[in-house]
Amino acid sequence: MKKLSLVVIAGVLLTLASAAYAQMDVAVGMSTITSPAYSNTTAIYPPQSLRGGIYPSLSGDFMLRKHIGVTGEISWRASKSLYDGYQPYRPIFWDFGGLYVRNIGKRMAVEATAGIGAESTRFYTNYYNCNYLGCTPYAASNHFMGAFGGGLKLYAKGGLFIRPEARFYLVNNNVEYSSSRVVRYGASIGYTFGER
Repeated sequence: MKKLSLVVIAGVLLTLASAAYAQMDVAVGMSTITSPAYSNTTAIYPPQSLRGGIYPSLSGDFMLRKHIGVTGEISWRASKSLYDGYQPYRPIFWDFGGLYVRNIGKRMAVEATAGIGAESTRFYTNYYNCNYLGCTPYAASNHFMGAFGGGLKLYAKGGLFIRPEARFYLVNNNVEYSSSRVVRYGASIGYTFGER
């Protein structure tokens, strides 16, 4: 038992020591989205197309090895829009997954990401929806999604970077909208902590 405790303590100390020298990024960004329009022009009430709007985002990543890491991101529509002209709604996209980074010189790096997450659309109502966790002024529709993307980190000074980026979402059973394919593109400003 004593040997097992020493092994666990040594493992934790090694993990903390390696994390002290690891690279970590945090970023905030702005983007917009686009999605294919509904193809059936004879439909009386066609599904809403996910297009336009400003989407703020928060992201972070942690490098496990020199080029491989983990990442997480959330992006939401900044203002409510009207679904089919009458129902206020707001889409939210969040995901986590793997990250591959390759430096190209001292001031540039290319990123590629792949992961899973969800699209959550909040449909705002004039009444509260209550459950065992509490009450909210909206009903949420959640869908599993795959997320793929990339970006180009351009370092300005030290760890400060600007990152033009794009994400491609494949949303499962996305019945509220005209397509299960959504593209989000924009830019982020962030900072890299640790060695690059």
